[in-house]
Amino acid sequence: MGPEKLEHFRKRLTEELTLHTQHIRSEQAAALEFADERVTDSVDLSLMDVNKEIAFRLGEHESRIVADIDQALLRIDEGSYGVCARCGGEIDERRLEAVPTARYDAKCQAAIEADEDTDSPPTL
Repeated sequence: MGPEKLEHFRKRLTEELTLHTQHIRSEQAAALEFADERVTDSVDLSLMDVNKEIAFRLGEHESRIVADIDQALLRIDEGSYGVCARCGGEIDERRLEAVPTARYDAKCQAAIEADEDTDSPPTL
């Protein structure tokens, strides 16, 4: 991958990093806001707990996205961005445009997902 394309992806990932970091901050602020409320009614307390849990889960999801972006930026710095971590082949640029944090090419990603599906117990 050429230096211009790498810079394109670095810029895109950095913009996404900023966006998701802001989301984390807003989710943390929302969770703290719920914690500060003085509620005594049991229904309101239950609703407040649900709202806290949702805010926590959203923040957790955003944190995973930030970690993936950090890893992709690290791969750019190391020179391994765009190289499949499983087979060593080149990841198609169209895939990177769709999923800039992709670690695997489409074929390896499909194989990994298929393996994960066979690991789960059968359902009725």
